[in-house]
Amino acid sequence: MVTYLLRRTLLALFTVLVISVLSFVIIQLPPGDYVTSYIAQMSASGSLITQQEAENLRELYGLDRPMYVQYMNWMRLVLQGNFGMSMEWRRPVSEVIGERLFLTMIMSLVTVIFTWLLALPIGIYSAVRQYSIGDYFATFIGMIGLAVPNFLLALVMMYLGFVYFDADIGGLFSAEYANAPWSWARVRDLLQHLPLPALILGLSSSAQLIRIMRANLLDELRKPYVTTAIAKGMHPVRAILKYPVRVALNPFISTIGYLLPFIVSGSVIVSMVLGLPTVGPVLFKALIAQDMLLAGTIVLLLGVLTVIGTLISDLLLVWVDPRIRMGA
Repeated sequence: MVTYLLRRTLLALFTVLVISVLSFVIIQLPPGDYVTSYIAQMSASGSLITQQEAENLRELYGLDRPMYVQYMNWMRLVLQGNFGMSMEWRRPVSEVIGERLFLTMIMSLVTVIFTWLLALPIGIYSAVRQYSIGDYFATFIGMIGLAVPNFLLALVMMYLGFVYFDADIGGLFSAEYANAPWSWARVRDLLQHLPLPALILGLSSSAQLIRIMRANLLDELRKPYVTTAIAKGMHPVRAILKYPVRVALNPFISTIGYLLPFIVSGSVIVSMVLGLPTVGPVLFKALIAQDMLLAGTIVLLLGVLTVIGTLISDLLLVWVDPRIRMGA
């Protein structure tokens, strides 16, 4: 087990290194840089930036150096725990995304838990009660979840909350706790606001996982070992939960690898609609402003989430399915 974890950890570190290179290069592919974007913004407001001022800004931010030099300087800062200075915010990147990243990870964790708690029992029920009214209803809800975009569902929820309940359901905090220091009252306020964003973000993922669980469990229920176990006197519920459900969980578990970063990257529009203080809107603004250090850091963190999710998936698969061997 230790050898397996060590090998996977080294592979994960190499993958993160490749992701950092690719993310840094891709962000710089569009023509121009942050100074170009800044000049266009100042020109739109009526202010003019001279060529000398533009060159001074590029020298200040290190944008006049070759790309590989900029990357090496950024990596040196990252290894020291410093992600550099955001050009757009005029603040360290760690300060810009600090609390937003913490809130994003909390929301992601709650969304994943909600997704599993909803998708797992419904998928099992749909497979065991195939072609029943409950199965048709779950299939109908699942298709709606796959078809309706998350941002549209967020708009509908906000409209219903405003019209019928006279309540603003946007954000993760009430107005009095938005910029307040952390306290038990602020934590309670956060917990009260978390369920709705988790429901909106997790609905489409739940619908997809329900279909995956149903299809895989149906394949397992038709195999002879299930009939044999029930024929030998094992209770049907125990026989289903002990063997076919455990095998059908394999593709279910393997989705963790992309579910964690998808919740972050896929929630950009939802976060903007609901006014959530997450890293999604910050990433969107950083890409528009070509703030490479801020955008590169967020993209790197998304890659780290993917690697962590994949590692968790592999470990859970080894634990759940005895047919999988770590040395294979």
